[in-house]
Amino acid sequence: MTTATADLALDLKDVDKSYAAGWFKRGVHALRGIDMHVGRGEVFGLLGPNGAGKSTLIKILMTVISPTRAQGTMLGRPIGEKTTLARVGYLPEHHRFPDYLTGRQVVEFYGAMSGVSRRDRKQRAAQLLDFVGMAKWADTKVRGYSKGMRQRVGIAQALVNDPELVLLDEPTDGVDPVGRRDIRQMCQTLKDRGKTVFLNSHLLSELEMICDRVAILVQGRVASQGTIDSLTTHRQRYEIEVASDDSNVDTALRGALSSWLRPDANGALDGQLPTGESIDVRLDQPHAPAMVKVATADAAKVQPLLDSIRAARLTLRAVRPIRPSLEDLFMEAVTDPETGKTLAPGAKEGA
Repeated sequence: MTTATADLALDLKDVDKSYAAGWFKRGVHALRGIDMHVGRGEVFGLLGPNGAGKSTLIKILMTVISPTRAQGTMLGRPIGEKTTLARVGYLPEHHRFPDYLTGRQVVEFYGAMSGVSRRDRKQRAAQLLDFVGMAKWADTKVRGYSKGMRQRVGIAQALVNDPELVLLDEPTDGVDPVGRRDIRQMCQTLKDRGKTVFLNSHLLSELEMICDRVAILVQGRVASQGTIDSLTTHRQRYEIEVASDDSNVDTALRGALSSWLRPDANGALDGQLPTGESIDVRLDQPHAPAMVKVATADAAKVQPLLDSIRAARLTLRAVRPIRPSLEDLFMEAVTDPETGKTLAPGAKEGA
């Protein structure tokens, strides 16, 4: 095993899944050569529209379904090796626990299924139900639980075998804001304990708050992956709002930035910094201050423009660093650049 592989909880290469056509359904190409790398001890978020293949990928990792082809490793062992699953915790998206069991019995049952000794699973059940905020209802039957309570117990059962890798498929589905906050804190605690957390969620704000890295899955392919900072570096900018005490702000701003600007045929103003980053000036916004947009995340490169604006006795109303959100990245990934329309799902997940 190479050092690089040893540092990865998941190292996936060319994972592909096709479903053959049948009498009542068409063939589906659910995954189309997935390459994905998840480091040990990180929180990794997988996002994509419905039908992108997220749950299909997790089910392949858990050997619930077989891939058409797959290479790579999970926890350093080949994908599909059954013995590796003893080191993995799993919360399915649409799990169902027997209604006649209590929360404690559910966790103990899954502990037994995972080969945890009777003594250890009883001890862990109590500890985990407290960890997920369900100690008070540990001996209440599942039929009396809300969706959020079932999700909490689901996380507890996923941890009962003390896994190195935890796969959570839509862990905040149906959970109220307090519950979502608690689940975020659980993920952070698991990371602090050295565990790797791999989760799907359609709540982009949740992923943005807790994930070290993300991957965006579109029509069975990885559109992009990395830290949010690395994915947004070339999209970051500064926005500078400029105003004046008189009505000559347009003329004054053109003069102040004349060294950098070049008007186009339509009268719009754009230009470049000496280092090549673009400058875009908007003067045609009714009842709004003029806006200067500079395509850089480096504050030092913006300072000469600010000095020239001040020297022209214009007012700096705001200087804002702008970084695209995870939602911006997601919408860009799922939008056809030619038509501007949202891409159709590649397949129904889990079909």
